[in-house]
Amino acid sequence: MCKRNRYLMRSKKKKKSYKTINRSPGSAHYRGKKQSTVTAVDIINYTKEDYHKFETEKVEDAFHLKGNNKVTWINVNGLNNTSEIEKLAHHYGLHPLTLEDILNTNHRPKLDEFDNYLFIVLKMLYFKDDEELVYEQVSIVVGDDYVLTFQEADGDVFDDLRLRISSGKGRSRSLGSDYLTFAIMDAVVDNYLTVIEAFGDKIEDIEEYIFDANAESDHTANTIQALKREVLKIRRSVMPLREVINRLEKIEHPIVNEKTRNFIRDLYDHIVHVNESIESYREMVWSLLDMYMTIISNKMNEVMKVLTIIATIFIPLTFIAGIYGMNFDYIPELHYKYAYFILWGFMIFIFLMMLIYFRKKKWL
Repeated sequence: MCKRNRYLMRSKKKKKSYKTINRSPGSAHYRGKKQSTVTAVDIINYTKEDYHKFETEKVEDAFHLKGNNKVTWINVNGLNNTSEIEKLAHHYGLHPLTLEDILNTNHRPKLDEFDNYLFIVLKMLYFKDDEELVYEQVSIVVGDDYVLTFQEADGDVFDDLRLRISSGKGRSRSLGSDYLTFAIMDAVVDNYLTVIEAFGDKIEDIEEYIFDANAESDHTANTIQALKREVLKIRRSVMPLREVINRLEKIEHPIVNEKTRNFIRDLYDHIVHVNESIESYREMVWSLLDMYMTIISNKMNEVMKVLTIIATIFIPLTFIAGIYGMNFDYIPELHYKYAYFILWGFMIFIFLMMLIYFRKKKWL
C-alpha cells in the first residue's frame, strides 16, 4: 500500500475546541495551530532581465524594494509573530480587516477587493514526507508590482514556480504581479490533483480489500469512515475556490491584466475538474461502506444457509432417533434382529436424498 495512503489508517479523532474571542474587528491576533518561533521571510525580486533572491527574519529588509519597478514576491512563513506581520501590513497599506484575516487561519477561500490591492485566501494541500496530508491556509495580497503570501509554517508547493522564476523560463519573468498570483494559485490547484489521485488509489485498495474473501475485516469499517472524513475535509477546503477563481477572472480591477485573464480562465477549468473529481470520489466513498456492509451481510447469509441446511438434514434424523429412543417395551422393531442396521440405512438414505434435493435446488 502506498505510503501517502497509510495516514488514513492511523487517523485519530481530535477533540474539537469551540472558543469565542471577544475582540474588536481588525485587531491583530493569530488564530492557528502552528506555533513557529521565528518568522522567516523569503524575498524574490525580479524583472525579465534581472533576478535577486534572499532570506531574512526581519520584514524591514524588504521595505526598500517597494516601488523599484520590479516584481517583488515576499513569502512569510510563521504568523504567530504578529508584530512583524503588522509592520509589513502597515508598510504596504493593508486594511486592518485584511490583517485580521491573514492571522485567522480558519477562513474559507475568498476574494476581497480593495482600491490598491486584491486579497485572496485559499487552502494549500500537500503530502509531507509522502505520508501526512497537510492542510494550510495561504493568504495572498496582490498589488501593482508586488505579491505578499502568508503561510503558517515552512513547506509549500511553490518550488517549481521558484525554479521557473530563477531560470527565467516561460512567462514568469515577462509578466507582472497578476501573472505571479495566477502561477501561485495554479501550483496549489495542480497539487490538488496529486492529493485526489492518492485518494483514488486508496479507494481502489479498499475495494480490492473488501472483495478479497480471505481478508481480515476488523478495521475496514474504521478505515472507510476515516476516508469519508478526509474527503469531506478536502471538499470544504477546495470547493469554495471555484467561486473565487471565477470572480477573479471576471473582476474589473486595474491590477488584473487582460492577458492574465486567459490564464485564469484556464485555471478555472482546472478547478472545475478538481471539484468534479472530488464529487465523484465522495460518492464512491459513500458507496464503499454500503458495499462493505452488503458483502458482510452476504457472508453472514452464506453461514446461516449452511447452518440451516445442516439443521434441516438432522430434523428427520433426530425425529427417528427420538422415536426409537423411547423406553417402551412393545415397540415392534426393537426385537427384530436386523432392526438396528435397517434404521441406520434408512437414516443414511434420508440424509443422501436431502443432499441430492438441496444440490438440485442449488442451495449447496
